[in-house]
Amino acid sequence: MQHPQIPRPSRRAVLATGGAAALGTFLGACGGDGGSEPSGGAGGWTWTDDRGQKISLKARPRRIVAYVGAAAALYDYGVDRQIVGVYGPTRLKDGRPDPQAGDLPVAGRTVIGNAYGEFNLEKYAGLRPELLIDNMFMAGQLFYVPAESKDKIFALAPGLGVSTGAVALPKPVERYAALAASLGADLNAPKAVQAKARFEKAAETLRAAATEAAGRGIKVLAASGSPDLFYASNPAKNTDLIYFKELGVPLIVPNKISKDGYFEELSWENAGKYPADVIILDSRTQALQPKDLAGKPAWRDLPAVKAGQVVPWQAEPRFSYAGCAPILEDLAKTIRSAKKAG
Repeated sequence: MQHPQIPRPSRRAVLATGGAAALGTFLGACGGDGGSEPSGGAGGWTWTDDRGQKISLKARPRRIVAYVGAAAALYDYGVDRQIVGVYGPTRLKDGRPDPQAGDLPVAGRTVIGNAYGEFNLEKYAGLRPELLIDNMFMAGQLFYVPAESKDKIFALAPGLGVSTGAVALPKPVERYAALAASLGADLNAPKAVQAKARFEKAAETLRAAATEAAGRGIKVLAASGSPDLFYASNPAKNTDLIYFKELGVPLIVPNKISKDGYFEELSWENAGKYPADVIILDSRTQALQPKDLAGKPAWRDLPAVKAGQVVPWQAEPRFSYAGCAPILEDLAKTIRSAKKAG
């Protein structure tokens, strides 16, 4: 599944020549029971994910492959060496880490797919995974796990999903904290304690800024741009927007939401349907940025654009206290300084 903010790109082949044979050999050697030998330790390891599926392993997993956003969140809480592989937007074209990797050290980890539809099964099998961890923006669907190969992927190791759609931001942040603790992270470490305190302070700062901005009639639109369409996002669906709304941020609510509930699709001719004083614009690498949109007259005519009040929006935040605190701080600063654009 592609994140609903951006149209689904065409899927690409994920298995190199000979990969199917290698996968079959690997499954045969492991008996098709989930991959490598137990990690050692006593008492086993269990976790019930946000699909309600209970995962039981003989020991705490030491070989984890994760969607890059999940890996970045876990890393913020102290999970590091266990993450042997990642998939999803990990490296930019110039080799630098993608922003969605957060503070996760990318070097030295196997990347089994860097774009939607890419999931190299041969590489994945070679990592001897014990657990796969992913976000779920749509109920029951592990993000970036290709539907056509999911059965082979889950035959190698159980998949664990964390709900990151249609719930308020603190929920997935707390779930990743709890998951990290179960994987051995110390949530009482100074870094973890400080990050949580910063998040809580940032939330109150944003609440105060939102109250003041709403009193001045400021309107905020969360949006994403593609070559053919302008997406006006639904604050009732994205986990961060839900929380922003709860804190009082005066977000515009589109009135013709798409079937999946995430946004309203607008042709560029109708991009001005919802006049906004501030636009928070999807900053992910697959979305068009202001410099890319500068050639579109409809974009240049938007009140927020004319007023210079367009700021980046991490439409897929890093679900940790460390990852989300700066987002709340930056939004508070933006709306506090915003002026009426219309």
